[in-house]
Amino acid sequence: MAAKSSKIKTLFACSECGAQTPKWAGRCTECGDWNTLVEEIAGGGADAQVIPLAPTNRSGPTRIGEVRTDTARPISTGIAELDIVLGGGLVAGSVTLLGGEPGIGKSTLLLQLLAARADTTLYVSAEESATQVRLRAERLDAIRPDLWLHAETSLPHVIAAIDQIRPELVVIDSIQTMVDPDLTSAPGSVGQVRGCAHRLVNEAKERNIAIVLVGHVTKDGNLAGPRVLEHVVDTVLQFEGDRHHALRLLRAVKHRFGPTNELGLFEMVGAGLVAVPDPSTMFLADRRTGIPGSAVVPTMEGRRPIVVELQALTSPGMENVPKRRSAQGIDGGRLSMLMAVLGRRGRVMVGDQDVYASAAGGAKITEPGLDLGICLAVASAMNDVPLPADMAVFGEVGLGGEVRQVGHAPRRVTEASRLGFRRIIVPAKSPEPDDDVAGSVRLLRVSTLTEALRAAGVNE
Repeated sequence: MAAKSSKIKTLFACSECGAQTPKWAGRCTECGDWNTLVEEIAGGGADAQVIPLAPTNRSGPTRIGEVRTDTARPISTGIAELDIVLGGGLVAGSVTLLGGEPGIGKSTLLLQLLAARADTTLYVSAEESATQVRLRAERLDAIRPDLWLHAETSLPHVIAAIDQIRPELVVIDSIQTMVDPDLTSAPGSVGQVRGCAHRLVNEAKERNIAIVLVGHVTKDGNLAGPRVLEHVVDTVLQFEGDRHHALRLLRAVKHRFGPTNELGLFEMVGAGLVAVPDPSTMFLADRRTGIPGSAVVPTMEGRRPIVVELQALTSPGMENVPKRRSAQGIDGGRLSMLMAVLGRRGRVMVGDQDVYASAAGGAKITEPGLDLGICLAVASAMNDVPLPADMAVFGEVGLGGEVRQVGHAPRRVTEASRLGFRRIIVPAKSPEPDDDVAGSVRLLRVSTLTEALRAAGVNE
């Protein structure tokens, strides 16, 4: 008798949370996202592999006071802005996930990282040929003897290369294109991405080497692949920027070895990515004074003060059509809320206006200290009255129209003073400025949005 062919079993896995179900549905029952279930080949049976998350060579329970901490100290990457975001550098045995839009500069940043290291490093290119990477390395002046290149998509071959070279740092570009033949799911599927990530995490912990994974992003800007991918790694970095601008922003979304509120700034030039030592000056370089709808706001990104220009424009909306609230570089929901507060508490009637607001220069700022600047910029545009050229403003605006304190007020004042701003509208309860700038700036303290409009001279 002919052998009976085995039937291939399939299931559906959620690309967001990794939950599995035998039948397709429009909505994942675990995370609630829509249209995220994709078909996979079931990996059950005798040939299925169980990939442990934790390495097998760990010791048993240990008193917390006896746990060694010297192995978790960061090692400098050789790139100052990257060290700022990582809290000093990469930690041996850690796994970092770097996400960003195509063409934003992820591969460029990591190639410069490998070239800046003094130890043995390995660049695994699963998307580009070795020739393409070599040409980029020549442009970046990133060719050195201890930098190894391996164009490979098979995970066992990559691990064999790590055994051969024994690098201290490995870059996988990208995790979505890696394939483990021991897994039955298709290349690029949720199962493959999850399985390859688990295996690489184990390798990093057992060998005590740092691994950086490059991740694709979806059209919404979120990391592609299962959500478990972000859970198993130690650090998640987001590389942002407008491809029409040279500025690039590096943020830590998750970091087990330090804070996640730091920001790294780079500028894309012909020779690669270079650090931006004075972002405030760069953001204000093309600013024109005396233009209605412009407000200067000293913001804080981690421990770094950055002065940005907010621009606003109002235009009469069409009748019987919902009015637009368009935001670029700032939170759109926050803009809509502030317009309601501005109309109700500040008596600036923008309800029948289309409102456009932008952070100039490609900046992306989400902190609440922008609130007062947004309100004053829109009021300035609405009344066609510019703010004084030497005036800056910061503060959070509440639904009651009150102006609330924000953190690091003295540092904001110092940065604005350094750039030549002599009048600064601040919340009434803000701390006093540092002694070295107290005599050079005039603080205009306000408690409400109405007082701020009056202090800026943009009220009707």
